[in-house]
Amino acid sequence: MNDIEIAKSVKLEKIAKVAERFGITEEDLIPYGKYKAKVDNQLMKKLENEKNGKLILVTSINPTPLGEGKTTISIGLSDGLNRLGKKSILALREPSLGPVFGMKGGATGGGYAQIAPMDEINLHFTGDIHSITAANNLISAMIDNHRFYGNKLGFKEVIWKRCMDLNDRALRKIEVGLSKEKNMKSREDGFDITVASEIMAVLCLSNDLKDFERRVGNITIGFNEEGNPITVRDIKAQGAITALMKEAIQPNIVQTLEHNLAFIHGGPFANIAHGCNSIMATRMALKLGDYVVTEAGFGADLGAEKFVDIKCRKSGLKPSAAVCVATLKALKYHGGLGVEECKTENMEALENGIENLLKHVDNIKNQYGINVVVAINKFATDTEKEITFLSDKLKEAGVVLSLAEVWAKGGEGALDLAEKVMSVAEKENIHFVYEEKDDIKTKIEKVACQVYGAEDVEYTEKALTEIAQIEKLGYQNYPVCIAKTQYSFSDDAKNLQCKEPFKIHVTEVNLKTGAEFVVVKTGKIMSMPGLPKVPAAEDIYVDDKGEIVGIF
Repeated sequence: MNDIEIAKSVKLEKIAKVAERFGITEEDLIPYGKYKAKVDNQLMKKLENEKNGKLILVTSINPTPLGEGKTTISIGLSDGLNRLGKKSILALREPSLGPVFGMKGGATGGGYAQIAPMDEINLHFTGDIHSITAANNLISAMIDNHRFYGNKLGFKEVIWKRCMDLNDRALRKIEVGLSKEKNMKSREDGFDITVASEIMAVLCLSNDLKDFERRVGNITIGFNEEGNPITVRDIKAQGAITALMKEAIQPNIVQTLEHNLAFIHGGPFANIAHGCNSIMATRMALKLGDYVVTEAGFGADLGAEKFVDIKCRKSGLKPSAAVCVATLKALKYHGGLGVEECKTENMEALENGIENLLKHVDNIKNQYGINVVVAINKFATDTEKEITFLSDKLKEAGVVLSLAEVWAKGGEGALDLAEKVMSVAEKENIHFVYEEKDDIKTKIEKVACQVYGAEDVEYTEKALTEIAQIEKLGYQNYPVCIAKTQYSFSDDAKNLQCKEPFKIHVTEVNLKTGAEFVVVKTGKIMSMPGLPKVPAAEDIYVDDKGEIVGIF
């Protein structure tokens, strides 16, 4: 059976029943049908004296077209911990429609390690991302309306972009204001994908609704003739934005196929944003569970670094352990094989590809200071010879390895992984890669050289000018959120093995005063992705029974 067939074959429990087993009463729920709900943030006041559970971070090697199954492992691990008698809760991100209709597909796991209802979660869910789209575009409408009626604030440059939650490269750069109405002034504009909107980052990093409103008001949307920033508060939009987001800021809950609790809230990409679910959902889950399994987007060079240097720094959260996910196929891909060749035994490519895994493990242990277990997402094509070889190599490096069969077996296939994670989840300590007091270039260079392994960083004149302006405005203490390809440690998506010395090329640096970090764009990274030649949308339809088919 495929993922949808497996999901449909399992009878779900009503979400109120699942929530009750994990300590959430019906009065704390805002139902969205039988199987989805929001949890009132007021629950945190009732839980404030409860002890926190242990936080487990799931990350991975650099992703490949073959898929590593990071979300699948996260779900299976949480189910496995519950099978061992621990109260384990998931805290994951919401899927974006861009990948669902593009190349990557959905983000609800696979096989018997899924969250459900998978089709609803992958599409509109509870409307959070639609709310962010509306909020983002209301700011744009109010900016252009302000300019239409005399531009009292003196906008010389508008840096705020519109957004939509689809991959559409044609919208990366547009011109608005072409109606030729009196007072209408055209200007260059563009679209980001919604999950790259600063509103998404603000939602995920806010402590509560008041903090959200404060941060939204602080968002820089442009600059005047003197070079001074103009904010959302200056155009008096923060109240309306907060009203639009009042429901979206409440965490969502669903269930795994084994009827365990999953918080799904917030969904920034890790290659162009900070790649972590909301602080509010994570904190709530920690008050309710013995273990909370969360993930950070893409590889440990992107999501895990930002999890530590942005999310943990801002929230005070400290993971007790990490899991680094890989597959034998992906390791062989990083060892130089093509997609189809990776499905057959090749010891040389496997040995070469292990270097990528070991670099990520070294970062997790020594750069971020977190105990780590490597989880190999096992496939039927994996040979005993390859598994033994990998196991020996990791043993030589002092790395704990677990074979996980969660796609086929659900939580049962993660029992070994769960036990090994519990055995290393004793310390709660992290290392930040850089200090807040470091200047922006120092922060960039520490991540580039220590985490990515680059020999140096090169900056365009535009980037240097933007850094100077940000530091002049007094924001050099902000963390850096580096936007880089997810496929390589370098900023070149085709440079998989990084055997030769490489540099990171910084093209643009953007100030995010609501999210309270600085976005650093490198290489050819785009904040509005495009669709592949054959998008997944071509195979998605509703069958004669009214069931959605084709989401993977």
